[in-house]
Amino acid sequence: MIRLVYASTALNEWETEDLLKLLKECRAHNSAKNITGILLFSNNTFLQVLEGDEASVTSMFALIEKDPRHTDVTIIEKQHITERSFPYWSMGFESVDSNQLTNIPGFNNFFAKDFTPAGLAANRNVIAPLLSHLRAKLISQVTPERHEELPMQHEDPFIQVLHRTIRIGVKFLALLMVVVILFGIVDVVYVIYDKIAQPPVMLMTINDMLETFGAFLAVLIAIEIFLNITLYIRSDVIPVKLVVATALMAISRKVIVFDYKSLPAEYVSASALVLLALGVTYWLIQKKE
Repeated sequence: MIRLVYASTALNEWETEDLLKLLKECRAHNSAKNITGILLFSNNTFLQVLEGDEASVTSMFALIEKDPRHTDVTIIEKQHITERSFPYWSMGFESVDSNQLTNIPGFNNFFAKDFTPAGLAANRNVIAPLLSHLRAKLISQVTPERHEELPMQHEDPFIQVLHRTIRIGVKFLALLMVVVILFGIVDVVYVIYDKIAQPPVMLMTINDMLETFGAFLAVLIAIEIFLNITLYIRSDVIPVKLVVATALMAISRKVIVFDYKSLPAEYVSASALVLLALGVTYWLIQKKE
């Protein structure tokens, strides 16, 4: 797999409609060949990144060179890579002016005068930080609003220390929960062995199967609790959604192993109401998003 970065000069003035049409073409062609990347347009200059199989990228670039809509096609960088910088976009896109580019930390006034094929070829050292900036910008555009229960940065230094301390505690709890999950897995294995070892050997009754399911569900619920613990140190999850989802899955799985012959009607009815309430709550959260 390779990454090819090239720059070129547009022959005519490009309006928004023209750029969107070009982007549509790029995405259609790139998707067919599993090529990803980004197209940057500024100061009448194109900077494009192509990532994918070497044969596919090479053949695509050969077509691009012949495109009559640009000139001065210059390869800025071509290297073998182990992973893509833009894996989620058949072609990401940014159209910016030189002032926006100048505001990128560490670039000063480079883009105001040197954002041309020749300028980029002479200053290849700017490519890596520029691609890193563009990748972060694209990700921020498609990432849901970030949420942190215990932010590492806080205006009050004392609260910041408390947050860091609680984070350490959360990680320790997560470690303990992993131990519980491992013990739960051992218990599942033991329950299965115990049931099939008793006469009649290698056979399980319905009650045996229900008891085995219960052991499985205990492990799955422990895993969900682990997720609940770790969400406090994550920034991509709003806690209420995960908590409701965890509760919904836990009660749903419990219903699967109910022994309706021995359970009172009130218990089953109450469980049904809880399940219904959680289902509606989760639906409303999803609908709001």
